[in-house]
Amino acid sequence: MIPNSTPHRTPGARRARRSVAALGAVAAVAAGLALTSPAAQAADPSASASGSDPASRERAFEAASTEYGVPRSVLEAVSYAQTRWDFNPGHSTSGGYGPMHLVDAGLGTRAEAKGLGDAPAPEAAPVADTLGRAAELTGLPEDALRTDELANIRGGAALLAATQKRLGLPTGEATDAGQWYAAVADASGSVQEDVAEAFADDTYSVIASGASRRTVDGKEVSLLPSAVTADTAQVDRLGLLKKPNGGPVDCPPGLDCEWIPAPYEEFGDGDYGNHDLAQRPRAPKITNIVIHDTEASYATTLKLVSDPTYVSWQYSLRSSDGHIAQHLEPQDVGWHAGNWYVNSHSIGLEHEGFAPVGAEWFSEPMYRSSARLVRYLATKYDIPLDMQHIFGHDQIPGVTPANVAGMHWDPGPYWNWEHYFQLLGAPLSAHQSGDAKDLVRILPGFEDNIQPVTSCTTAGVACRPQGTNFVYLHTEPSASAPLVNDIGRKPNGTPSTTSVSDIGARAQTGLTFAVAERRGDWTAIWFNGVKGWFLNPASDPTAVPVKGSYVVPKAGLAKAPVYGRAYPEASAYPAGIPVQALAPLQYTFAAGQRYAVGDLTVPTNYYRASTFSLDTPNDHVDVVGQDRYYQISLGHRFAYVRAADVDVVTAR
Repeated sequence: MIPNSTPHRTPGARRARRSVAALGAVAAVAAGLALTSPAAQAADPSASASGSDPASRERAFEAASTEYGVPRSVLEAVSYAQTRWDFNPGHSTSGGYGPMHLVDAGLGTRAEAKGLGDAPAPEAAPVADTLGRAAELTGLPEDALRTDELANIRGGAALLAATQKRLGLPTGEATDAGQWYAAVADASGSVQEDVAEAFADDTYSVIASGASRRTVDGKEVSLLPSAVTADTAQVDRLGLLKKPNGGPVDCPPGLDCEWIPAPYEEFGDGDYGNHDLAQRPRAPKITNIVIHDTEASYATTLKLVSDPTYVSWQYSLRSSDGHIAQHLEPQDVGWHAGNWYVNSHSIGLEHEGFAPVGAEWFSEPMYRSSARLVRYLATKYDIPLDMQHIFGHDQIPGVTPANVAGMHWDPGPYWNWEHYFQLLGAPLSAHQSGDAKDLVRILPGFEDNIQPVTSCTTAGVACRPQGTNFVYLHTEPSASAPLVNDIGRKPNGTPSTTSVSDIGARAQTGLTFAVAERRGDWTAIWFNGVKGWFLNPASDPTAVPVKGSYVVPKAGLAKAPVYGRAYPEASAYPAGIPVQALAPLQYTFAAGQRYAVGDLTVPTNYYRASTFSLDTPNDHVDVVGQDRYYQISLGHRFAYVRAADVDVVTAR
């Protein structure tokens, strides 16, 4: 289905206006605007969480802070660290409701509630019934705590105040926010000390930096930055467990990680699974981190990675709380990317969730755990924090033309790359250059970038509107023009579609592209061998100019071949190791086109691992070549070009 209207979006200028509006809401509270009582809310539904008043959540935080004696900065920061102040319909994967994520322990897992047939994973810790406890403390019915904005925030404030009193610490909304560290750590719900401390540290970082956003249900909330010194020694009062040391877990402090190994077993007749042994990062180098979603519940995910006849990856992350299971030691190669070259150089992270569903599974605790893990791994292996080195499965190219159409598209259009890179400490909005002309980075925002998407549950039917991480590309500078074709997905040349799995015309947030042309409010980029147009008005842009470099075919070449892997030249292979053929992909990189460079230091190698035993001659060998490749931003997926076929040009 072709979109027939201009897509909605949240570009930079609009984000700035939102911040002003949210700060206005703070001023309104300070001016003494009254918060509607629960009784009045019952009589006037427009004042409840389902109402349209954008300032109501600000007033709810203010009222609950006053009522229960919790500093407002603490209350808002705890909510932000749990849910980013969102009030999604229903409950989270762990049974949590509302902006304070009050958990109904009786619900079990989201998988059970969805009827997916999986029992909770056996390693899951008991869940605290914070919803029931909040009902006892406030005297409010549980249904109100689930569905009513003020009731939910009152419940969260009551829980924090009760913990503070139990620990013998001072209360009152005017108390020093730094004196609430233990209560905040307890709000994590974890019985493990370093995990609770990590949640508290995240919360206090929000207080220090401040935050401002428009929530998914249309509320404007802001927390002004403030200097605070947290009394971290308080955490000893909670009597939490010290981090266990089981297995060769490779995680940073503050993450709830455990070792659930992927089996390395031989089946006979030369067959084995479910990964390969190696000596990384010595050989091959570790240069990338791949973000996946599981398309299964956490329990099913653990069953699959524990099956020697299946495939493997390095880490699995649970949606409900960000808990992590590690399956492979860093030196070994997982089978997760659908591209052996990428597998040999990457670490794979599987996030519990379903790409066509999105926000219901991609929880804030999981985003934060993932970002903390990726920062640690990127530092350890010297991996740049950018989308050329930390990317989705949907960005990985097929290794041959025949493989392209079958490549995966997770984590899909609802993974919030912009927020994720903020958590990584490498915001995608960085490195802008107002006078740059040749390159642009796609940056439409997320929450209100509600692009038309179909076929999430039923073929051809519109998906539930929610924020997306891309803009559509058209064949002409018009929203009514067909979407561009992806010849790798549709060899007959038909336009791409809005189907949730069709990435053929999606320019993804954070990716950099070479500009092909501009006409009025529209910008064209080179994309899979064609010009793709997207709406990008100067007054409200969906992409930002950036510095960098691009490649063009060498003078005299009609076109430059593009590849799905960077394998060595034939002369690099020693006797006994078969030469791996390089098949150019079907995309045309013709003279006159240009593509942004993502990496000029791509390893040229082939890791030979075809047998079970490390003692097999000419096996488990890293073949390194002299040929050089560059990684380029070809389309939604990247690709490789030989340095001998292209010239690198510094962009203006």
